[in-house]
Amino acid sequence: MDEGGWLREKARVLGREPLVHFFIGGLAIFLFSIWRGPDVDPASRTIDITEEQVSRLSAGWEQMWRRPPDANEIDSLIRDYIKEEIYYREAKRMGLDEDDAVVRRRLRSKMEFLVRAEIENVRPDDAILGPWLKKYPSRFAPDAAYSFDQIYLGSGDASKVLATLLDGSDWQEQGTAIDLPKSLELVQRSGVERQFGPAFADALASLPLRKWNGPIESGYGKHLVRVREVQVAATPQLADVRQAVENDWRAATYQAREAKAYQALLNGYSIRIERP
Repeated sequence: MDEGGWLREKARVLGREPLVHFFIGGLAIFLFSIWRGPDVDPASRTIDITEEQVSRLSAGWEQMWRRPPDANEIDSLIRDYIKEEIYYREAKRMGLDEDDAVVRRRLRSKMEFLVRAEIENVRPDDAILGPWLKKYPSRFAPDAAYSFDQIYLGSGDASKVLATLLDGSDWQEQGTAIDLPKSLELVQRSGVERQFGPAFADALASLPLRKWNGPIESGYGKHLVRVREVQVAATPQLADVRQAVENDWRAATYQAREAKAYQALLNGYSIRIERP
């Protein structure tokens, strides 16, 4: 027998050995484990279904179908939960969540939701709300009176009209004609609401003085508004308007507080950028 024939015969003999099969199988498993990444904690192979989880599944069913699930339906919910959990863990184990734009956006949305929830759980104290009330008393005083000018835009473009005003054009020549006064003098909030609507009055209380702002919505449409003067007979007591002040503070400072929360996370990272 030549050397080639001897090698083929030896290979056939080895191929029938169980130990060789075991070695090849082990090698295949080893190579697969390298491809999919390091193995996970063995505990992740255990799925515990607690009473609390079953209650949440049942509550979700009841909210959707307007009745509690029966025993068979609960079993089906649990089986579906287990299937989802297994696929989720195996996908994580194989790294399928990495470099996936949809997954990344979903996780970002969840993190942003958690950050927003944390921000909204902050309870401002008197040291925050007191100065806020003092700075913006007209937002909370029912007898606040306003002197202001308004330009009714109709179907006009607010940005174009603003640009025209910056060029020094006569503001009274701008906008669309409407049966509303262009200027009002020290009109109380109740009078503003009667003429322009509550949303307009709310916006008016937040505008800076002596500057054109807009568009501001009224019951008629959109306006540009310039507040010239605000008078408040007396600043309300914080205890009387606390919830309104807190709501206003939350809405007005939300973006700044969110940016601060993100900056706190960002400070924990080292960023390296390579540009082409």
